[in-house]
Amino acid sequence: MTHTEVHMPEKGKNYFPAILIFLCLIPCLSACYGGFMTSSIPARQYLENREAYDVKVEKVRAETLEEIKQMTLVRENSVFTEKRGYPEYIVGPGDVLIINFWEGPNPKPYETTVRPDGRISYSFVDNIMVGGMTTAEIADALVKALKEYIRAPRLEVMVKEYRSKTVLLSGQINVLQQGISGPGKYSLKGKTTALDMIILAGGPIVGRAAPSRGAAATISAGGVPLGDADMRNVELVRKGKKYTLNLYDAMFKGDTSQNVILDDNDIITVPELPIYGERIYVFGEVNQEGIYRLKDAADFLSALSNAMGLTRTAVKEDIKIIRGYKERNRKPLVLSVNYYDIVRRADLSQNLQLMDGDVVYVPRTAIGDVNEFIVNTTPLLDYLFYPSKYRDSYMNTNWMRMNNF
Repeated sequence: MTHTEVHMPEKGKNYFPAILIFLCLIPCLSACYGGFMTSSIPARQYLENREAYDVKVEKVRAETLEEIKQMTLVRENSVFTEKRGYPEYIVGPGDVLIINFWEGPNPKPYETTVRPDGRISYSFVDNIMVGGMTTAEIADALVKALKEYIRAPRLEVMVKEYRSKTVLLSGQINVLQQGISGPGKYSLKGKTTALDMIILAGGPIVGRAAPSRGAAATISAGGVPLGDADMRNVELVRKGKKYTLNLYDAMFKGDTSQNVILDDNDIITVPELPIYGERIYVFGEVNQEGIYRLKDAADFLSALSNAMGLTRTAVKEDIKIIRGYKERNRKPLVLSVNYYDIVRRADLSQNLQLMDGDVVYVPRTAIGDVNEFIVNTTPLLDYLFYPSKYRDSYMNTNWMRMNNF
């Protein structure tokens, strides 16, 4: 069988001794985790049910994409309106307004802050409601009210400080040397798309995930290496619902179908681009355990080929594929593949197509209780899918040791 080189940064190879140690420690660590209620699904049964499952998944995906598309087409939300044919900011509590009253050729400015009840007082007019109005509408309302006291009043209203509508940005966003930038809370000043806001905040981090050998990685204030931004999987949380946006296409292909228009209290997270890209993991009774690129190991047999085949002690009748561990909140789908059926009976239906994040585990002994197997494997899976937890724990331990705690 052919073998494909594992493509990874040089520093990534240092993970394997730690992973092997974790394999040895799994039985000791498993007691720290609660039980799982899951079962192993034979590959044939999985494939029979997969078509119906794929139809449901595709339907949900299409509905979500349509919902995202509609969020790019809105002509009004809590931030702006296009009643007059162009975007106008909607004033709210906390916004600071400048009212210019014209006395002949010279304007007389007056500054006021919109109160929590949405009202302001100006000149002869007390407690006039301005919350939910545009500056043009506020000017019209003030002129109408002042006509009772002043003949033909002339004034204009502008927003000096935008405070009532905000979005929260986090993740891989540049911190510039000048001005306000980087992750944080930002005011919305009108019709603003997700990509507009990310660019205004400093833009996505690029070119830092894999520094050349000998070059220092860019480090954040907290001592954590900064990686490239994954603009294909930007997360938007709106009113408790999460969406995944492909803003890469908006940046480089002119496809704005997912570049949503932001609303008040939106949360945008720009995740880090995985160093390995799409990948799968092969562990257990194989000749070369490791992390492999999905495009080099697209199916079950290719994964075993990359791992240089099975060892003599491998249980070939019940190899497990652990799928969706991170996405399913540590309650993964566990598939069983009979290697003998593939090679001796030419049952290629069991040569499953792999997905990003799949873990192929070849046991040494038969797995009787799948729930116990998942519990015992949880420390290793956590190490693979939540490495920051172990990184932070390691850094904190070293810091405490250095400071004699």
